[in-house]
Amino acid sequence: MNERILIVDDEIDIGQLLSKFLEKKGYSTAYASSGKKGIEEAKKTNYNLVLCDFRLPDMDGLEAIQKFKAVDRNIKIIIITGYSDIKTAVKCMKSGAVEYVTKPIYPEEILMSVQKALKENTSSNQLKSSSNPPTSKTSEKEFIVGKSANAKKMEQVVKLLAPTNMSVVIQGESGTGKEMVANAIHQKSKRSKMPFVAIDCGALPKELAASELFGHIKGSFTGAINDKTGHFQMAEGGTLFLDEIGNLSYENQIKLLRVLQERKIRKIGDTKDLAIDVRLIAASNDNLEELVKKGEFREDLFYRINEFMVDIVPLRERKEDILIFAKHFLEQANEDLGRQVKDFSEATKQILINHKWDGNLRELKNVIKRAVLLSPGNSIEKEALPVEIAEPSVQAESENDEIIDLKTVAEKAERKAIIKVLEQTGYNKTKTAKILKIDRKTLYNKLESYNIEFKRSYQ
Repeated sequence: MNERILIVDDEIDIGQLLSKFLEKKGYSTAYASSGKKGIEEAKKTNYNLVLCDFRLPDMDGLEAIQKFKAVDRNIKIIIITGYSDIKTAVKCMKSGAVEYVTKPIYPEEILMSVQKALKENTSSNQLKSSSNPPTSKTSEKEFIVGKSANAKKMEQVVKLLAPTNMSVVIQGESGTGKEMVANAIHQKSKRSKMPFVAIDCGALPKELAASELFGHIKGSFTGAINDKTGHFQMAEGGTLFLDEIGNLSYENQIKLLRVLQERKIRKIGDTKDLAIDVRLIAASNDNLEELVKKGEFREDLFYRINEFMVDIVPLRERKEDILIFAKHFLEQANEDLGRQVKDFSEATKQILINHKWDGNLRELKNVIKRAVLLSPGNSIEKEALPVEIAEPSVQAESENDEIIDLKTVAEKAERKAIIKVLEQTGYNKTKTAKILKIDRKTLYNKLESYNIEFKRSYQ
């Protein structure tokens, strides 16, 4: 195993422990204590993967992703974050991260995320070096039909759209399953035996988007050391899914429009056109009509791709479907982790149903995966869930609540403050005590008094 992993974290003990653990698993690792040092290291050495803490002393995860991608557009990035940063983690995925892992960090979880990211990287490299079109992979993108009215409506829309060649725009919040819907349309279409190729426009550097979409010939620009097959050509006869299409630059929008109008592509540096037969499905978590009004998305391109609009309702608005998806993700996690967790306790089910799920299906999947990892028995109990989900802090007292004494109010506020600082420090108890201006012994007493628990991790 020769994969190289760069660990970027300002906490030296965490970085060293991660390095030692991953080296024992056969990986070659390096450590950087800041974003700037990590970027400098990535410029000197080619890394397959970066494990990057979101909160660095000199930059945040979003900036780090952009800078690492500028150094190497193929590098895989996993963001390490506190659970309270779920919305930010989703933004990181949109910006090019392949995964996010929430603190506290568990060895088995981080290893599984690393293996998955590197496996995808290997598959991607094999695809780029092959003249054969990619095959459709549906194991992790299976279209699950819920029981809510919105879910039933979506099922009908997929059935109606699939047999046509209409271009489709799918809109919805990050993590709602836009690619799963697109894949379902493809699988039920006449093109199902041909490739389904997905590309995240949000992770494409402006100057390389045309090469990724249409391909290039050797020597056409600096760094073009071989001929490259673009995603349009890879998807020949099948379906091309352009995720986060609203992130394409205005210049690349013009090039895409020309291709869709003429049904031909021209590789960068080439002099001849190549006819294509591809169905286009685009997706965005932004409202494209609003982007058109702001002048950020071409109106003519919008009407070209929008022969039918599909809006996906966020998970919090279809609570009837939550347990259906949770069960599906439970089965996936069992298979990935070699576990045999069979169900959720009744208390856990209620917690899952009542949670807001800002990260939608992606957040639910990650929570279930971690819960399976931490569950010793056949059922997932509430203790296996992140404390922010299992015991959400009280934001405001209901008007019908009984009047409580000041001591209780103070205790609730103190408990909330301790949990918040623990998250910010990545559950580092020494730093937590220092920020709270108490000694470690007092912190341990309060953790026990307020029943604040987190299972053994790297810290």
